[in-house]
Amino acid sequence: QVQLVESGGGLVQPGGSLRLSCAASGFTFSRYDMRWYRQVSGKERKLVATISTGGSTNYADAVKGRFTISRDNAEKTVYLQMNNLKPEDTAVYYCKADGGFWLNDYWGQGTQVTVSL
Repeated sequence: QVQLVESGGGLVQPGGSLRLSCAASGFTFSRYDMRWYRQVSGKERKLVATISTGGSTNYADAVKGRFTISRDNAEKTVYLQMNNLKPEDTAVYYCKADGGFWLNDYWGQGTQVTVSL
């Protein structure tokens, strides 16, 4: 059974940090590009960060310099280190295993991040 389970969300003050984790099972994790998205209620889901199978990374302009995506293929886990958090980072964060053209895509259930005083 395929599963992506996010964790690490919560309430943090502006300027604080959180580290999200997404643990994968049921598929060959190392063959997938992994992505983090976020979604504010009533708005479209937006791509935040990507890490390829080879370890190349890409970030949305809004989070460049503050967020870092990484992966551990042995642990089948992708991480999102979020520093200097801002209220506008408040959203539900989802991880996605991107299968590209040949493989299925998989989504996690999401984890809430709230940045507030």
